[in-house]
Amino acid sequence: QVQLVESGGGLVQPGGSLRLSCAVSGRTSSFYAMGWFRQAPGKGREFVAAIRWNDDSTYYADSVKGRFTISGDNAKNSVYLQMNGLKLEDAAVYYCHAGNSLVVVTKGLGDYWGQGTQVTVSS
Repeated sequence: QVQLVESGGGLVQPGGSLRLSCAVSGRTSSFYAMGWFRQAPGKGREFVAAIRWNDDSTYYADSVKGRFTISGDNAKNSVYLQMNGLKLEDAAVYYCHAGNSLVVVTKGLGDYWGQGTQVTVSS
């Protein structure tokens, strides 16, 4: 069993920054990549960023490249999403996700999801 718990969401002005965290517990050997998704009201869940644990390879959605950075600790205890230059369209519930590979995670097909943390971008 794996549990993912997100934190760090909140209210920020456009252009501001937030750092999301995802605490991982349980059988961490059962997955090899993690990522972040987001879902805005009335929209589907969309991929944001992913990281592969064995070599720290990362992958980003075009909409966040150059602004967001995904990282994690070597023990697979936590994964982070540093969000800079936030825009109004970044407002959403952000979900942590874990799966067997980078491809699986970027497609949202992994076995594990967190409950989400709200990010609000407003002036």
